[in-house]
Amino acid sequence: MAEENKTLVAEFVLTGLTDRPGLQVPLFLVFSVIYLTTMVGKLGLVALIWKDPHLHTPMYLFLGSLAFADACSSSSITPRMLIHFLSKNHISLFDCMAQFYIFGSSATTECFLLVVMAYYHYVAICNPLLYPGVMSNNLCTQFIGVSYSIGFLHSAIHVGLLFRLTFCRSNEMHYFYCEILQLFKISCTDPTVNTLLVLIFSAFIQVFTFMTIMVSYICILFAILKNKSEKGRSKAFSTCSAHLLSISLFYGTLFFMYVHPESGHTEDHDKMYSLFYTIIISLLNPFIYSLRNKEVIGALRRIMKK
Repeated sequence: MAEENKTLVAEFVLTGLTDRPGLQVPLFLVFSVIYLTTMVGKLGLVALIWKDPHLHTPMYLFLGSLAFADACSSSSITPRMLIHFLSKNHISLFDCMAQFYIFGSSATTECFLLVVMAYYHYVAICNPLLYPGVMSNNLCTQFIGVSYSIGFLHSAIHVGLLFRLTFCRSNEMHYFYCEILQLFKISCTDPTVNTLLVLIFSAFIQVFTFMTIMVSYICILFAILKNKSEKGRSKAFSTCSAHLLSISLFYGTLFFMYVHPESGHTEDHDKMYSLFYTIIISLLNPFIYSLRNKEVIGALRRIMKK
């Protein structure tokens, strides 16, 4: 009876990054600049790939799709966080679920897009004679569609399972966005099933995609080492280096967020990992992929000359 008399929570309070009033405006300004720079970089890259016919190739189809998924991930978190810096940080249960759905589907999509990009590099370097037949634009579009479909389905499963939970304890979440594990902590219903499924799905997706990428790059490494041409080796390493750096940042942070053991990790650590993944990596990715890419720089110069 006591459980039934509890008032169900329909709105949550996000404590944000800090509870110090003097830091709210400076943090708003810093993250506003970061977000605007991120979106200009990502959407600018998508527009450049769309506009320039020279970039209508499999590699840039994947890169544009990855940039768009990353932009969706950033946009699901940062704008609301900026609003919370300057006003009351309340969020409804529906908005909370929507935020998690967009963020979760984007993150899962990125995992599988990184696998597809690794496969692209594998075919281009290890089987160059098969490349024109294997990596057609039509097949690449199908790979992209499957990656997004898996992302949407994965998040839909977890959001659907959230409806079995009730929230009647504290409505306060010590986080800066609606992170699903934080929701479990304030649930009145036993969230064991939800928690196990999140950890199992996250571990499986991250380990499966990461191992697939590593196998692809081990094969690529052996192929590069067999190449007696110094110019060929240099070109191959240059092609893969940006992708490998992005993979290291992406998976390193995700493993810490969802697969690490609970012992030895504080809420501040979790906030730091989430902040790095959701905002900082999103800021870095367009520059990682573009600054050393002669084709992207060339396309940008052609657009600017028009």
